[in-house]
Amino acid sequence: MLSNELKTGIQGAYSRFLEAKELKPRYGQRLMIAEVAKVLGSIKVDEEGHRAGEPAVVAVEAGTGTGKTVAYSLAAIPVAKAAGKRLVISTATIALQEQIVNKDLPDILRNSGLNFSFTLAKGRGRYLCLSKLDLLLQEGQAQNSTAQLFAEEGFRIDVDENGLQLLTQMMERLAGNRWDGDRDSWSEAIEDADWARVTTDHSQCTNRRCPNFQQCAFYKAREGMTKADVIVTNHDMVLADLALGGGVVLPDPRDTLYIFDEGHHLPDKAIGHFAHSTRLRATADWLGQVEKNLTKLLAQHPLPGELGRLIGAVPELARELRTQQQFMFSACEELADFRNGEDMEGRERPRHRFVAGVVPEHLLELASELKKGFARLNDLFTRLAEMLKQAMDGEAGVGLGRQQAEEWYPLFGSLLARAEGNWELWCAFTAEDPDDRPPMARWLSLADSGSQFDIEVNASPILAADTLRRTLWNVAYGALLTSATLTALGSFERLCMRAGLPKCAVTAVVPSPFLHADAGVLRVPDLQADPRDALAHTAAIVRELPAILGAARGSLVLFASRKQMQGVFDGLEREWRQRVLIQGNLSKQETLNKHKRRVDDGEPSVLFGLASFSEGVDLPGAYCEHVVIAKIPFAVPDDPVEAALSEWIEARGGNPFMEISVPDASLRLIQACGRLLRTEEDRGTITLLDRRLVTQRYGKAILNALPPFRREIA
Repeated sequence: MLSNELKTGIQGAYSRFLEAKELKPRYGQRLMIAEVAKVLGSIKVDEEGHRAGEPAVVAVEAGTGTGKTVAYSLAAIPVAKAAGKRLVISTATIALQEQIVNKDLPDILRNSGLNFSFTLAKGRGRYLCLSKLDLLLQEGQAQNSTAQLFAEEGFRIDVDENGLQLLTQMMERLAGNRWDGDRDSWSEAIEDADWARVTTDHSQCTNRRCPNFQQCAFYKAREGMTKADVIVTNHDMVLADLALGGGVVLPDPRDTLYIFDEGHHLPDKAIGHFAHSTRLRATADWLGQVEKNLTKLLAQHPLPGELGRLIGAVPELARELRTQQQFMFSACEELADFRNGEDMEGRERPRHRFVAGVVPEHLLELASELKKGFARLNDLFTRLAEMLKQAMDGEAGVGLGRQQAEEWYPLFGSLLARAEGNWELWCAFTAEDPDDRPPMARWLSLADSGSQFDIEVNASPILAADTLRRTLWNVAYGALLTSATLTALGSFERLCMRAGLPKCAVTAVVPSPFLHADAGVLRVPDLQADPRDALAHTAAIVRELPAILGAARGSLVLFASRKQMQGVFDGLEREWRQRVLIQGNLSKQETLNKHKRRVDDGEPSVLFGLASFSEGVDLPGAYCEHVVIAKIPFAVPDDPVEAALSEWIEARGGNPFMEISVPDASLRLIQACGRLLRTEEDRGTITLLDRRLVTQRYGKAILNALPPFRREIA
């Protein structure tokens, strides 16, 4: 039970915040504060201070305009501090992270009377590696034969004049304490290729053995993180930490309150985190380079003893594996009937999916051999990495000096990471799926590889429920999931299935402050065209769209496929095409900025977009007065993970269309409609060009789950 002292403290912080900001309390915000405080503030603990009993998980759907960040922060920060726990706020997007760190938390700190510290936790790849910078700036690096051998591993050492100038500036600013080594705090944009030279990852980092460890930007940031009450990060970093057992990068889950903002992304992020893939031709080429490079390395540096024996064993094994890769490529090429299909962003992805995840026996035999081979390669590189660590520690008998070991470790660490990735893929590809759990999705896809095509082998979980339940919900001190779209068809069932929420989880929906019926109208006109007839539906949109959009200053038209989006654009009169900015011609941000500039200059502007424009796009006021949605956004039917999930549900006697397709489409449609009202002053129209919303029973269920706009249905 929430103590009176804690309840009074939270209420006081909220009152002070509202008074300082001259704001009125929002009903939905008050409800959310109460719900979060009640669940997370009533956790019982054992003698060691860890949660005792059932998992403490609460899911709150809070519409746009509720003020979610303020609500959960004012409730969770006092709860975490009273319990002696850390608060981790995780988001799916960089934009929200930056808003929380740069705007929301400083605002709460200034105006609520709460006393807390906070920091942003980012991955190692956002920070400079001082050792790499040193190496690049040293004279005579062009003669560094070891790095030359491993250039294809990402250790490019050829630096042009502009690159050298940038590297010199970095060193000067570091030396003058005018830069902290964080890519995001560099005053100008840094090209990805330039940044890749000077950053590192966990496989290449020598950690405390590094001569620059005390000055390391990443470890300095990490040290600051250990002292902060609130840590803002992203879902990927939380999942990476949990995969390592928890408490490796972020605080121990048992001592952590988690808040997952944009929480509807967490299940898909978790699936992606535990998915595996490899490209057969590219990996065969890599193995050929490994064979050649290590043979040359041994010729240049004859090594006695165990270290020389281990390195000497790699070329022969790499040669065997390369041959097996080529056999697998031929077998996949012969087997696969690649069919074109679009993903949610409209990209063509020719794929061959193994029904129910069942791989043919002859392919399974080849995959098993690759699994064994990469297990051996993995073992060799692991033992080599350990020996290099021993050499860096100054241990005798390794046969290699400390400086040489420091130079070699990042190279062999990178080789280990790639070997490990391939081994994990073949393990997942050949694993026997248990009867009581969902199977893996397994498929092949065509990929570009320079002038030749390549075949990518994929294996992915189809649900993250078991993983999240085991590594997160059952372990964490407590957790909140929140988003404007957690329910589908008015129910939390979809979220519970995909995220594996415990049965004891508390769920709540708090109302948005927007008066939808006053602020907007939802129209379903009769185009006299069935959306399932792509040609007729596209022609009808071309015919009717100019009249539908009318005099709106800023409009957003959302499509379910790139093909239809392009077809509508091509079919419009020239005058209308000049108004349209189509997704893909420029970067997403450049497209949005150009649209805003047009509207600011008094020109009508129309955005044509796909799925990624249905969420996270903030176009308040005149920037978006009309949202047109071409079709109910059903998932692409040939998505291999969704197809495997549908098969599994059907095999268990379920109805995948009603259990998966319809709830997913409902959630996506609500997200798309959420582009219209971004502030309480916004007004506008949503037009849905899909009559199935009123002619089909499932369509009516989707329609009734939408926000309560005023309706005009033809």
